[in-house]
Amino acid sequence: MLRVDWLDKQMDKCDMMAEWLYREFRYEFAQQSLASWQHEFSVGQRGGRWRCLIATQRDQLLGGATLASSDLPDRPELGPWLACVFITPSARRRGIAAQLIEGICSHAREAGFTTLFLHTHNQSHYYAKLGWEVLERFEAWGKSQYLMSRRLS
Repeated sequence: MLRVDWLDKQMDKCDMMAEWLYREFRYEFAQQSLASWQHEFSVGQRGGRWRCLIATQRDQLLGGATLASSDLPDRPELGPWLACVFITPSARRRGIAAQLIEGICSHAREAGFTTLFLHTHNQSHYYAKLGWEVLERFEAWGKSQYLMSRRLS
């Protein structure tokens, strides 16, 4: 049975989740070591900078999605962010990412936020199906990116 819970309640999975993110989005971590990112991500669970919602099955980590206070250095005025969405390849195409994204949106709405932002270089069509709108295209990390938002009201 699929279980969705906050990572701060299962910190034994934090380093693995951080490593998956580091490998999947390595272009964003070019200036940071894996150990440094794992530490930042772990501290962010308690401090709220990287609040991650994870999915597990039989105590195995399947993936996660994060509510981040900041995720795009060139746009510090925007936030909060849906960030670090990753599902392990063997668990994809089961609706887990959508469930985690909706969980992050619900949490952000309950916290009083009216808009969430994200950036993606290759999943804009997927996010559009979930109610996100493209605000602009930009270049970052050597890739064309989409800046997207979703109203939470």
